[in-house]
Amino acid sequence: MLFISSADIEKYTHYPALIEGLKLAFEKQYKIPKRHHHQYPNPKEGVESTLLLMPAWDDGENLGVKVVNVSPNNSSHGLPTIQGNYLLFDLQTGTPKAVFDAKMLTNKRTAAASALASRFLSRKDASCLLMIGNGSLAPELIKAHVTVRPITKVYLWGRNFEKSELLAKQLAVLGIAITPVKDYISYVQQADIISCATLSATPFIFGENLKAGQHYDLVGAYKPDMREADDTFISRVSIHVDNYEGATTETGDLVIPLSEGVITRTQIVSEMFELCRSERVGRESDTEITCFKSVGHALEDLVAAQLVYDNYRKEKLVDNK
Repeated sequence: MLFISSADIEKYTHYPALIEGLKLAFEKQYKIPKRHHHQYPNPKEGVESTLLLMPAWDDGENLGVKVVNVSPNNSSHGLPTIQGNYLLFDLQTGTPKAVFDAKMLTNKRTAAASALASRFLSRKDASCLLMIGNGSLAPELIKAHVTVRPITKVYLWGRNFEKSELLAKQLAVLGIAITPVKDYISYVQQADIISCATLSATPFIFGENLKAGQHYDLVGAYKPDMREADDTFISRVSIHVDNYEGATTETGDLVIPLSEGVITRTQIVSEMFELCRSERVGRESDTEITCFKSVGHALEDLVAAQLVYDNYRKEKLVDNK
């Protein structure tokens, strides 16, 4: 059994291939169980933590399960918020094939899913990205979005400005202008794509700041009582999700406005399976304001794990010749 580290995942993940791999997987008729989502008390931190169990399998070769803990206060301990492992098995025999660092795998597949959604939902000429949040997912989202759209300018905001400055320097290798900003509201109107990846329980995105033609990529708000966007925003945009079942039960961005009658279920236009199978249309005009609400799907983990595993083994086979 292989042990595949975060450095290995970074080395063997290539966004164009992962994005296309996700598209092909979403086109198929996989039956993926709904993930197990458990809140458990964390008395020493004074806030609940989350345990996620996410199984998935394909049509005959691979089976995988992700076991992840989400601990909101971990940054104060110098630790990642998301920690866990991904286990990849041979489906026929049940033999373990590899163990992966779940945090890096999650970041890669989440960013790739957002970029895949952007192919359907953002304007093809989108050139300016506003990234709200400067955690470990932010650089991956930036790298993935620039893969599918001609982005030449990125504005980066996070609560810690110095952290944003450091991240901007690290991403200089992308060859695009990345500017840390102290007030993200001032840049919303300038952006064609706004990606938001935070652990905030209250909205960062407001309907009063919308501009025609924008695309919003909402990645945070992973619990029913958390929100990144307010009611005005949710009621004014075309909503698309990675999967209906998770999105309508797990994220406060949709659970709260649905329960309060701000929107109805029919206002959620599509899920990723339908977009990839051409059963639903993505963006319909250059003035439409679109929103992709990501909650994560176990199929994404399986695709990413298999891609990394295959690339890892190919290189090792070459090295051994």
